[in-house]
Amino acid sequence: MFDDYVEHAPVALPQISYEGFEPSPYGLADARAESQDEYMDTASEAGVDAPIFDLARVQYAFPASLTSMAVSSDTLAMGFSSNILVLIELSHADNVIKIPVGKPNEMSIYKIFMDPSGRHIIITSTQGENWYLYRTMVIESIAWNKAALLSSSHSTSTREILIGARNGTIYEAVLDAADEFFKSQERYLQSVFSLPERHPITGIKFDYYLPTDPKKALVLVTTATRIYQFVGIVDKKSEDVGRVFSALFAGYKDVAPKILELPGELQHSELQFFTPNPDQALSIPKRMAWMTSSGIYHGLINLESTSEDHVDAAQLLPYPTLNGDYMSELPISLALTEFHFLLLFKDRVIGICNLDDRMTHEELLPVKPNEKVLGLVSDPVRKTYWVYTDQSLFELVVGNEDRDVWKIYQAKEEYDVALRYAKTAVQRDQILAAQADHLFNSGKYFQAAQCYAQCSTAFEEVALKFLDANERDSLRSYLISRLERTRKTDVTQRMMLATWLVEFYLSKCNELDDVVAAESVSQDVDNLQQERLIVEEDLKQFFETYKSNLDRNTVYELIQGHGRTDMYLHYATVIGDFERVIEHWVLEEKWLKALDIINRQTDLELYYRFGPVLIRQAPKETVDSWLRQPTVDPIRLIPSLLQLQHAPRDPLSPNQAVRYLNHVIFEQNNTSPTIHNLLITFYVSPSSPIYASPAEDDGPLLRFLSSAPTDPITGKPFYDLDYALRICKLAGRTQPCVHIYSKMGLWENSVDLALEKGDLELAKVNADMPEDDQPLRKKLWLKIARYVVQDKKDIKTAMQFLENTDLLKIEDILPFFPDFVVIDDFKEEIAHALEGYSNHIDDLKREMDEATQTAEAVKQDIAALKNRFITIDAGEQCSHCSHLLLTRQFYVFPCHHTFHADCLISLAKEYLPAHALRRIVALQNELTKDTGTGVPKGQLVTTNIGKPSTVVPNVNGAARQPTTQRTLLSANFGTLGNPLQTSARAANLLGRSMISAGDRLRDLIVPDALAALVSAPTQWIPGMGSVRRAGVEKDGGRKAEKLRVELEDVLASNCPLCEGVIVGLDKPFVQEGEVDTSWSL
Repeated sequence: MFDDYVEHAPVALPQISYEGFEPSPYGLADARAESQDEYMDTASEAGVDAPIFDLARVQYAFPASLTSMAVSSDTLAMGFSSNILVLIELSHADNVIKIPVGKPNEMSIYKIFMDPSGRHIIITSTQGENWYLYRTMVIESIAWNKAALLSSSHSTSTREILIGARNGTIYEAVLDAADEFFKSQERYLQSVFSLPERHPITGIKFDYYLPTDPKKALVLVTTATRIYQFVGIVDKKSEDVGRVFSALFAGYKDVAPKILELPGELQHSELQFFTPNPDQALSIPKRMAWMTSSGIYHGLINLESTSEDHVDAAQLLPYPTLNGDYMSELPISLALTEFHFLLLFKDRVIGICNLDDRMTHEELLPVKPNEKVLGLVSDPVRKTYWVYTDQSLFELVVGNEDRDVWKIYQAKEEYDVALRYAKTAVQRDQILAAQADHLFNSGKYFQAAQCYAQCSTAFEEVALKFLDANERDSLRSYLISRLERTRKTDVTQRMMLATWLVEFYLSKCNELDDVVAAESVSQDVDNLQQERLIVEEDLKQFFETYKSNLDRNTVYELIQGHGRTDMYLHYATVIGDFERVIEHWVLEEKWLKALDIINRQTDLELYYRFGPVLIRQAPKETVDSWLRQPTVDPIRLIPSLLQLQHAPRDPLSPNQAVRYLNHVIFEQNNTSPTIHNLLITFYVSPSSPIYASPAEDDGPLLRFLSSAPTDPITGKPFYDLDYALRICKLAGRTQPCVHIYSKMGLWENSVDLALEKGDLELAKVNADMPEDDQPLRKKLWLKIARYVVQDKKDIKTAMQFLENTDLLKIEDILPFFPDFVVIDDFKEEIAHALEGYSNHIDDLKREMDEATQTAEAVKQDIAALKNRFITIDAGEQCSHCSHLLLTRQFYVFPCHHTFHADCLISLAKEYLPAHALRRIVALQNELTKDTGTGVPKGQLVTTNIGKPSTVVPNVNGAARQPTTQRTLLSANFGTLGNPLQTSARAANLLGRSMISAGDRLRDLIVPDALAALVSAPTQWIPGMGSVRRAGVEKDGGRKAEKLRVELEDVLASNCPLCEGVIVGLDKPFVQEGEVDTSWSL
């Protein structure tokens, strides 16, 4: 703090921490407690026990004996007996400046003075000669002015200063070090006041009343035995300087200043000051000290004093004793720190605390036998202290000056100041404990509670103190503060404190209630009521803050024990126990308040639990609450809804259960069959007045049955039709039953039930519902007709009934009439019916004639198709095998695709359906039976069934060469003689077992054999694509020709290429198991 050259490591102050309520086993006055605290805080108090002052020798070789020294603003000036002035800037200690002063034999340096800025130096000699030094320039002048010098760092002027001379005269002077005459300010030295006794002035100091009154100043002057105080107005100008103090001292020409005399034998004395923030230009001294023969006269500087004495709390401190004896030697020099007086003796330095006048430091000077101690100087700006002898220089380092300050202030009961100077947790704890005891003994219980909460005094001890003093409010304050400072990990202790506080709050509330009730008659209790409100608000805030530290069951018991319903509900609300709040309002039958609590919650379980009670007492409000919460599950509300099934209600008010279910079904689109069935149940048996007839209630039920949502997949309603039908039957609801029968598709039952109840119109409506089933509609209308004719026995109504439908005729209802009925009632209807039949017969005849004409036209068109022709080229190729088309029997289609007969058969059997394949096999078998008589024997030449060939004459009459051999069936058939007979037998053999399988049917078809059968004629006409046999035997020719035509119609009905494309549209390009490598890279 006072040393710019020694770097001290910062000491971190640990936070006060307590381990529960366990106190120290030793009392505050016990020495063991201090030793224990020191042991616990060794690490945190590493710098606490450092010495207050430390004397260190400065390593500098003196060129001669040192006679005087001054230091200020880190500039050290030393005057030696050789008349050498040495200047050292402490921030650059290696830069030493030596200046010779005067002639060695004509003068000797007596004292050195330096201004606070360290720029102006005055050297005085024993011969009375004085020198002024500004840096390295010597001029004859003197002056110091702290405020002016520290406010400007570039000024060369000293501004106005006061100089005390040995002859008791006070001079005012201004010195300037500027070289240019015209730019420098006026330099002067004049006497302003002379002391009457003409004693040497040993100390002088002046300060302006800044900032309160800048034109007023206080001047303190000391001699060896007296101290003078001069106060007055100065002639201070803003820019000009000089002759400032003349007016001040002029006021004391006829009036004596404030004088204090302390006689003694000391011929020299010193006047020292301590200024907080001395580096600031406008800082004012706080404390002064004057070294006299009797002791140290010290006090506080008070510039605001209205009296002539501006030294407050002035005291005379005797010099200390050494080993019990008063020191015979008087101090050589004096210095003043913030908390100490530093006294320099010829062999030691002593520090005395200015707070309790106790000597706190003593250190011997390491001087040589012939070495003389000269003085103690201080740097008023940097707060450094130096001891110098004629041969050595020492620096007195201020290291830990405020080490024991807290103890002194604690002993003075200035606890707040003591806390500012406490450095460790143990020190703060001791101060707070002492302060708490002091406050408690003084009756300041609330302040004591706060202090006790911050120290480590045993919890039990503090609690018993307040209980013995009957200060429960103060104890409550202590518990709150202690709870705030208890660690969150101490769960048990926090819970105990919080629970005890709840008990205190509740007791206080009841106490105030009793006082208000007792004094409300006799006097005004507004203040008490206001206090009660404050306590209640504090308790509510306490619940919100410390709800996690309270056991809910314990708190509930405490609140109920004190009968505080309002706090019971508030606490339950704070901790989120809304179920208990709702239970309370339900027990109090405050249904709307319970619903209000439920509406503000997101917990759906509350709706389900309290729904049965609330819907019976407040059905509309309860349903409104449900509707505002769309996430509630209607299934879980069914027990609540059933409470309204048989409950009586106002006939003018709607059924709230039906209202809620309709909203769920139509607004929320609920598809649960249970919900739909429940709504039907309410419609069938509503809680309505007794005199209301069921027919009056069928309207809402029918509207729901007709408009109920249906399953988009099945098309059926979501409710159970069987259940709806059963309960409607039990309730005798005819129309709903009929509607349900129709929903189920039981039209006959619906019509029967409508007729059973005599509702003819309802029966007619249901009879027309099966629109797609005309026979059923007619049957239903016949039921209605039977009911009208036989049951009603109303002939006229029956006739009118026929007019309402176009399904029944008079002959349909005639069987229902009795045998002996008079025909006159429906004679006209019979006549109209006969006329209608006659007209209908004429229409049928006309249609038959038109059909006959159309058939004849079709036959002619078919006959004309046989004569149709297409021209082909001689080089036309077969669209299947790519061989020349004219080489053998072929077919030509309108799409201009051409095929050989066997190629056509091979392609056709691949796409023809199974029934066509069966017909082809059958025709093949029939035709092969007649090959012996119907086909010339030389037409087919074959070696075996596996290698047939056909010879067809070409246009030149030459025989066609055998075509490429084709494998017809498996080789398991062996070698056969006649291929046609062989194919027939093969077909008969395989057809009996595998005719139903399409693939096996295709194997039974022999293309070459069929080609020979359909091309039996020996001549063919170019361009027709087929050759018919010219002559056949009359007995079997017609039959064979008919079979060939039928076979040809089946095979050549469609082009196989065009038809194959259509058939293969749904088949994949790559068959299953086939590896597609066309896209491989």
